[in-house]
Parts: sequence; C-alpha cells; structure tokens
Amino acid sequence: MQRILVLFVCLLVGKTIIANTPDTIIVHKDVRIDTLVTKQAAMNKRMLLKSSGGLVKGYRIQVITTSSRDEAFKIKSELLAKFPDQKSYILFQSPYFKVKIGNFLKREDAELLRTQLNNTFPFSVYVVDDMVEYAATGMPN
Repeated sequence: MQRILVLFVCLLVGKTIIANTPDTIIVHKDVRIDTLVTKQAAMNKRMLLKSSGGLVKGYRIQVITTSSRDEAFKIKSELLAKFPDQKSYILFQSPYFKVKIGNFLKREDAELLRTQLNNTFPFSVYVVDDMVEYAATGMPN
C-alpha cells in the first residue's frame, strides 16, 4: 500500500512539473484572411444601413404638415415644378399629410436644399431623418 501511495505521489509531482514547462506556439496566418475580414466588415456596415425594402438611413426635407389633402397635393406639384431633379413624397399619418422632398445621405446636402426652400415657402421647412432611396453604387464604405 505504501508503494502505491509513493508511486502515486511521484507521478503527481512529475505531472505538475511537466505541466509548468513553458512552450511556444507559432501560428502561420494566411494574409488573405485580413482581406476577407475587411470585405465582410464593409458588407455588414452596408447591410446595417439598408432596410428590407432596399432603403437606407438618410434625410429628407419636410416642407409642410397639413390636414388638407388638396393643399398637400398643391404643394407637391409646386415642388415638382420648381425642383424637377428632386423626388417629392406625400405621407399620410392620421390626421395629417406630410409633404417631403429629396433623398440625401448627408445632412449637409439636405440643408443646402432647405435654404432654397425657405425662400420659396414661408412656413417652417426642416430636415428630418428618414429612410431614403439611394443607388447601391453611391453607398459609403
């Protein structure tokens, strides 16, 4: 019995001595992994910005909020006449019609059009966060 106990203690001490010896591990990383990680991060960023309908987070200019449907369509037709290069939208959120214009990724771009609209329309015109239409080629990285 003593022999078994001595043998057990010797094996236990020997095992702990071997376990504490320092070893080094050399990892050979493929350089293509960094490229793939960068591409995946850019793709994830784009997908975060997109909604299920293909829209991205951006800005529009809200021109008017009114309860009159006719007034909303009148303002929209004026916007189309004065700014044919910009797309305008009418959104109904009971009981109001909201008329918005533009698709901008940067707030600064929306502010430029807002200053032009302030000269044309006497009521409050302001920039709002919205989901906007934007071509995939213009997406930021």
